[in-house]
Parts: sequence; structure tokens; C-alpha cells
Amino acid sequence: MLIANQQIVLAGNLKLKIYGNLTCSSGKRMKAENRVFFASENEAIQCGYRPCGHCMREAYKKWKKSDFCRPLGTVPNEN
Repeated sequence: MLIANQQIVLAGNLKLKIYGNLTCSSGKRMKAENRVFFASENEAIQCGYRPCGHCMREAYKKWKKSDFCRPLGTVPNEN
């Protein structure tokens, strides 16, 4: 019912901390016990998840260039 009412729009992998569209072929392969759901992209990010590189390519590219992707203590790439 929550999915039909569009209250749930994204799914995530609990162990990998990756979120994506409900229709993503990569997400559909995850084990049921690792599956979590989000009402928004903002909610997923606040929970520490990153975008799926398969179904959310643009959001993933933006995340990849952000400071969230860098290991702690490293300097951002200026290129």
C-alpha cells in the first residue's frame, strides 16, 4: 500500500549502504533481509546511503565528486 501510494519511492541495501529506484535490476537482486525502504532521496542520504551507480547515474556521479566519497584525511582532487 505504501508503494502504491508513492510513500515509498526508493529501496536500499542495508549492508552496502546503497539506495536506488524500486525498479532497479541491481536492487532487485539483493537479499530480502538486506532491503530497506525510503520515502525520499534526502531520507536515504541522511541515513548514510549513497546513490546506486546503475539506476541513479547522475546522482552517483555527483556523489562520487563530493567530499562524502573521499577517505578521511585526504585532499580533494582539484581537476
